[in-house]
Amino acid sequence: MRNAVIAQSGGPTVAINASLAGVLDYNVENATFSKIYGSLNGITGILEDRFIDLSEKMAGCDNFIEKLKLTPAMYLGSCRYKMPLPEDKPEVYEKIFAFFKEHEIDAFFYIGGNDSMDTVDRLSKYAKSINSDVRVIGIPKTIDNDLVHIDHTPGFGSAAKYVATSILEMAHDTYIYKLKSVTIVEIMGRDAGWLTAASVLARNSYSKAPHLIYLPEVAFDAKECVEDVKALLEKQDDVIIAISEGIRDKEGNYFSASESKLDKFGHVQLSGAGKALEHLIANEVGCKVRSVELNILQRAASHLASLTDLEESVMLGKTAADLATKGETGLMATITRTSNDPYKTVYGGHPVCEIANGVKGVPREWINERGNDLTEDMVTYLKPLIKGEPKLSFKDGMPEYLDVTHLIEQ
Repeated sequence: MRNAVIAQSGGPTVAINASLAGVLDYNVENATFSKIYGSLNGITGILEDRFIDLSEKMAGCDNFIEKLKLTPAMYLGSCRYKMPLPEDKPEVYEKIFAFFKEHEIDAFFYIGGNDSMDTVDRLSKYAKSINSDVRVIGIPKTIDNDLVHIDHTPGFGSAAKYVATSILEMAHDTYIYKLKSVTIVEIMGRDAGWLTAASVLARNSYSKAPHLIYLPEVAFDAKECVEDVKALLEKQDDVIIAISEGIRDKEGNYFSASESKLDKFGHVQLSGAGKALEHLIANEVGCKVRSVELNILQRAASHLASLTDLEESVMLGKTAADLATKGETGLMATITRTSNDPYKTVYGGHPVCEIANGVKGVPREWINERGNDLTEDMVTYLKPLIKGEPKLSFKDGMPEYLDVTHLIEQ
């Protein structure tokens, strides 16, 4: 094959660069591509002719691939670009495939979540319609863990580790005071509660926090929540609650969400669920109440990365490169769990047309009947994903990551 181009899209994670490193690592081992380019800021970099030569970056930096694996967020930058339909804006597709032709591209890899897989699906179908030989392969990533046809997504394990660790540390903070208090932790998750569910891993032999967990998969009943808080405060001083940003009532209305604000994909822009619950409990219970929004902190905390997450992300990058080398297109690289104990997985590919725009929620049977806690099945699923710690390099007390001047000085 001649050359390849890679792009990254959507929200950042600890592990998305590890998948990029996996593609580069595969090429070092197999010499499949003459050059590998990196499109800056997702698919928009191709449309605007903004890209870098990753082969040159590798040659000019010692241990580039190893450093890339441990660098958080997107080395190539990101975008939130909604790919139009070919019949609506054919010029967009013509421009992309003209770029492929000009730079002798035989394979395009897109690392991202649901919307990115939709782009992969549309580009691969367009390539087929014009008899193009360009292979289009998706590489999954999202801390939301909501992609279908994959056991779990790169980035989720590290974010889960960060969430659980943060809640354990918050629990230590609350336990020092001899007074009644409620702490609400708002965690990312619009339609799927996987990341909030990961808070269950904070529990240990001496701390049962979070004491209540609410996910979007079960209708949120504010009255029942207040009842649960009051019941717990009769037995203990501190209550810690983990809630998804996307919790909603039985009518499907987001808790405190502003329905007038939509992003370009038509998603409600959520905020304030934790603050709204803080005000409700303060009024109804009358004790000390505070809310904490983890927000972007949970997305790229490399200091709490899961080694398992990083290693699997590298393997998914290598799998994607191998699929393209074998002539496959229109697929997303996948990971399938074959055993919990010992933890074992296998890698492969699945048609992206069956993945794009789907949402994998937390199974209802993994949530207790009242909808305020998780079962042991969730704990069993989660535990292997946060195992291991990578060895970070530090300088003057701060972690050393790859230079991203190419993103700052565009």
